[in-house]
Amino acid sequence: MPYQNKNQNLPPPNSTKIRRMMEALVLVFVALMLCGCAVGKECTNIPTQSHTFRYELLASKNETWKAEVMAHYHLTPTDESAWADLLPRKFLTEQHQHDWAVMYRKIKNLGEFKSPEGFLKQVPLQDVRLHKDSIHGRAQQTNLEYLLMLDVDRLIWSFRKTAGLSTPGTPYGGWEGADVELRGHFVGHYLSASALMWASTQDDTLKQKMSALVTGLSQCQEKIGTGYLSAFPAEFFDRFEAIQPVWAPYYTIHKILAGLLDQHTFAGNPQALKMVTWMVDYFYNRVQNVIEQYTVNRHYQSLNEETGGMNDILYRLYSITGDSKHLLLAHLFDKPCFLGLLAVQANDIADFHANTHIPVVVGSQMRYEVTGDPLHKEIGTFFMDLINSSHSYATGGTSVSEFWSNPKRIADNLRTTENEESCTTYNMLKVSRHLFRWTKDVSYADYYERALTNGVLSIQRGTDPGVMIYMLPLGLGVSKAKTGHSWGTPYDSFWCCYGTGIESFSKLGDSIYFEEEGKDPTLYIIQYISSSFNWKSGKVLLNQTVIPAASWDPFLRVTFTFSPVQSSLSTLNFRIPSWTHLDGAKALLNAETLSLPTPGNYLSIKRQWSAGDQLTLQLPITLRTETIKDDRPIYASVQAILYGPYLLAGHTTSDWGLKAGANTALSDWITPIPSSYNSQLVSLSQNFEKSTFVLANTNGSITMQKLPASGTDLANEATFRLVPKTSSAKFSTLADADDRTVTLEPFDLPGMSVIHHEPDQPLVVSSSNSEPSSVFLVVPGLDGENGTISLESQSNKGCYVYTGLSSGARVKLSCKSDSDATFNQATSFVGLQGLSQYNPISFVARGVNNNFLLEPLFTFRDEHYTVYFNIQD
Repeated sequence: MPYQNKNQNLPPPNSTKIRRMMEALVLVFVALMLCGCAVGKECTNIPTQSHTFRYELLASKNETWKAEVMAHYHLTPTDESAWADLLPRKFLTEQHQHDWAVMYRKIKNLGEFKSPEGFLKQVPLQDVRLHKDSIHGRAQQTNLEYLLMLDVDRLIWSFRKTAGLSTPGTPYGGWEGADVELRGHFVGHYLSASALMWASTQDDTLKQKMSALVTGLSQCQEKIGTGYLSAFPAEFFDRFEAIQPVWAPYYTIHKILAGLLDQHTFAGNPQALKMVTWMVDYFYNRVQNVIEQYTVNRHYQSLNEETGGMNDILYRLYSITGDSKHLLLAHLFDKPCFLGLLAVQANDIADFHANTHIPVVVGSQMRYEVTGDPLHKEIGTFFMDLINSSHSYATGGTSVSEFWSNPKRIADNLRTTENEESCTTYNMLKVSRHLFRWTKDVSYADYYERALTNGVLSIQRGTDPGVMIYMLPLGLGVSKAKTGHSWGTPYDSFWCCYGTGIESFSKLGDSIYFEEEGKDPTLYIIQYISSSFNWKSGKVLLNQTVIPAASWDPFLRVTFTFSPVQSSLSTLNFRIPSWTHLDGAKALLNAETLSLPTPGNYLSIKRQWSAGDQLTLQLPITLRTETIKDDRPIYASVQAILYGPYLLAGHTTSDWGLKAGANTALSDWITPIPSSYNSQLVSLSQNFEKSTFVLANTNGSITMQKLPASGTDLANEATFRLVPKTSSAKFSTLADADDRTVTLEPFDLPGMSVIHHEPDQPLVVSSSNSEPSSVFLVVPGLDGENGTISLESQSNKGCYVYTGLSSGARVKLSCKSDSDATFNQATSFVGLQGLSQYNPISFVARGVNNNFLLEPLFTFRDEHYTVYFNIQD
């Protein structure tokens, strides 16, 4: 029968009962730790499936298939001895078991917790403002537009249905569909994202929308009357507690709790905190009921289903309320069979569902922050080291098809497009952020920068609101538009990664500045992101302006200006990234040159800031290669290319061979594209068949294709650089090219040229750009129309590039003929600005078969690319 909350009208248990439960819990945790901290991959999701597979399974009409899969749901027996057998001892020697027992008894002081001191503090998000014209500012604005597009009635539809209230409107689709068991999870993310975004922007319309959402959810909770609040019925938890198939109900509850707590913390909504505590009372009683009816092991067994960051949110709640019930319940959602593996520093996380377990580590880190338990500090530190050394991509992200693979076997992951689940990057940023706040170690700030730049900024499709990806593909010749999910849609996707995505782009300003408490105010500036910060404890307004990075100007250039509110002594610490070097580095405070520390440290300045003070940093940005995390010798040549924090991807559908040469510097075979080249980019169009067509390179042949959208392979293929044949010939517009000889270089194949053979033979793309057959004279269009051009061969005078006014047909060289009435039109083109443009960070890399155009991964939309290259001497 459905669960009845017998204690809903009773006062909270007294402190003695809580203490006894905590003592019992600690003993169980120690026992589980000593048993070796569960492996048998039973310590993961059951059934061991990705979110994608679970959605497909539950949506399927194939009952036979569903029954077959669910028949294997019970991987673990229910009695305690069998549970203990699941906790393999192979990672612990007898001596290790004894050592851990001694350590755990020493560090555990029941009922008396001392929170660690000296952590850096997060600055108020509402005091940070991103510059709107920056990369991060545009990404934030795109996300804000999406949050404002969503309708409160549609978001809350399933909550009202569950509560028995009227349901105006219609529910959204995708994973928020009315028949999807995970429904409601995105609403929790929306609560968090809108609170963070409001703190970041103070947008009044968003404030009204999120307040209406909290009010509507409160009405649902009041109607149910037990404290329970979800988009699905409480019966889901009956199944969860009975170890029966159900799709992660606590995962969704975590999102709702976190969203409401963020509404309280970042938006100042007191109603939201009351709703959280009422919800937690309900689930406290549910968990207590399971333990009393069965055992605590039965509860831990149920945690094999994904529970999100329940421990994390409960530790956060405890830090606000100080209620020992919240602390106890947080302990009960720590997953000892997984945390124990990390506690004994076992590199055996392969086959675990990554985003089930990273939030558990984040919760473990919060346990350290609120209790001072050093074991959980070591767990977080080891976990970060483990991921970085054995399970991460050059982006900083992790996972393949949502799981971890074998350590240092990343090359195997590139055989699929299902790399780097976006949710994992969101949560790994939390792990690194905690570690940075504890240690001030620059390496954690460097990691944050790398993962944010390449793993987070890469998941938006340009400035299209509500279009994001689930997985970030990192293999050979991949496209974000061609994965298992492709790009999502604003109203019919709502995957888990949509939820974390809207949060990530709502808090881009939360890890730029950190404060340190002490006699004098101290600030750490650890990310170089154009922004302003009202530093209230330091009594100064700080403005940071970052000049966009460029390949042809290999420096990070940042200027800080200061407007003190009151004269006050303070210290500012500026991160000197590990990817830079001191050759050419400069720091100027007004007219004074400052001495810079070695990379991986901080430039520390202590002074009373005055109006007009200006600090300028110039830090060299270096190219470097990074070998894939795969220790098999056959993959030693597989490397990624980075420019400072930016991971570079090469435009390609299949090739990955680069030719470095023996004993050469990177600058010998990777060269920057000058800024002037964008003025030489052109797309040549004609109108016929009631459509606009453009000249395009189609697999080495030149054809006419319909005008494509930007951010696609076809846009690249329809863009050419008019390369002047004489070094003195320069032009900033297409008009400047009139009566100039040029070659046509395909945008994504630098060093190649369009050539012709004999008249009436098709044009092709070749590496033989020195041949006379590659040179054309730009002349006024033969059709006589204003603004058109024609391309005349210089080796076959009187012959022109000719399309035949036919879509898909191969373009050829044709000589002027009075018998062809359409000749003049078929040889005349409107010169458009290139459909594709070089990013300021663009390079040419020398290839084995052809050269590569390299650009930052986060700038790609639908184009095919590779981020790992086979680099040969």
